[in-house]
Amino acid sequence: MPKVPILMPQLGESIAEATVLRQLVPLGQPVEADQEIFEVETNKATMGVTTMCSGTLTDVLIHEGDSVVVGSCMAMIEATEKEIERSGARPISDDVPPTLPGSPESVPNLSSVSSSDGDQSGVHFQVSGEYREQNVSPVVQPSVRGLPVPVGMKGAHYLSPRMRARMDELGMRASDIAFITGSGAGGRVTIDDLEEFLNYVKEWPTKKASMMRMAVADSMRRSWTRPLASAGRPVYMDPVLKHRRNHPKKPGVTLYFVRALALALAEYPECAGYLVGEKILMPRAIDIGVAVQVADGVMVPVLRQANEFTLNELLDEYNRLVALARSRRLPQSDQKGGIATVSNFGGFGLTTAAPMPMPSESVILGVGAVTKEPVWSDEVEAFIPVSMANIVGSFDHRVIDGGDAGKLLRRVAELLQRPEYL
Repeated sequence: MPKVPILMPQLGESIAEATVLRQLVPLGQPVEADQEIFEVETNKATMGVTTMCSGTLTDVLIHEGDSVVVGSCMAMIEATEKEIERSGARPISDDVPPTLPGSPESVPNLSSVSSSDGDQSGVHFQVSGEYREQNVSPVVQPSVRGLPVPVGMKGAHYLSPRMRARMDELGMRASDIAFITGSGAGGRVTIDDLEEFLNYVKEWPTKKASMMRMAVADSMRRSWTRPLASAGRPVYMDPVLKHRRNHPKKPGVTLYFVRALALALAEYPECAGYLVGEKILMPRAIDIGVAVQVADGVMVPVLRQANEFTLNELLDEYNRLVALARSRRLPQSDQKGGIATVSNFGGFGLTTAAPMPMPSESVILGVGAVTKEPVWSDEVEAFIPVSMANIVGSFDHRVIDGGDAGKLLRRVAELLQRPEYL
């Protein structure tokens, strides 16, 4: 019977590869159309790779842990002519086997691939229980090679061409050598300094940075290229906590802040503007992101037009998006287009912090842990315990100044005092 390839799909904009986490179907087992065969991880989420048609899984070309380039053949399904015609799948001719990206030749009937440690020239293919060695390039090439060592710049802004070439070879960035003391002119880090450092740390324990961790690191590097500033103030939280206790669905505290920030930004849209050349672009819609902690990173689902819907109307969508984010199955479409983010770091016991906005946003609102504080009451002429939380706004200082940030935070605090209107 003819065979149909399972190719690594384009799982999101600008995503060029994914890491294989698990094979969900054993070799030789029947599969149905649209059934998930592999679970893969991109730098954004965990997703499934499916098959177009029903049949039998006869060939698996990758291993768990491999980084697979978009368009690569991951496996093959043996299907009937009738099923292929029904599904519209494109079979592979027995005379023309699939060409694997990175290989100069096609290799027939592959069921698994492995390469020997340190040897990039020989790849062993398992064919019907036998191993054959082919002198071809590895099927899957990692996007970043070498040590997972952070690189930055300390005391100098110049890197020689030779230094840049060596860093490119190691998969290092100019922002990763900040802790290396330079011996060159003006404190410049030389290639000898780099090699000495790499030799110094070569025996240190390491762990591989996940794709999610690398994505967060890249996002924060880009965000830090702007002049960022932070401002904060306390917020009286008893009205919010009382409203939540009496609400039948017990909304998350973060959702109250999402709604308050959305209403405040609708009044002061310049606080979420973008500086482009000599113009400040105003947001077209008040779409607010929510920072959700996941394994080894953060995902940010976006609530669309959060100023147009009440807290009750947003509640089900908020719960749905947060659940998808925590399972790392949040679609790309639900992560794009936010103009600001709410980050509730109080869930980790932190009372204050200075969160960083994403590169595509100009403002982020951080929410600290709720604590009991003594506050003087003129009515009873004594200190009484009240629930307080610190909120911190971090913003692009090119777009707004401290006064604008204070105005925005004050409005958020005011709106939270009347949660029944959120």
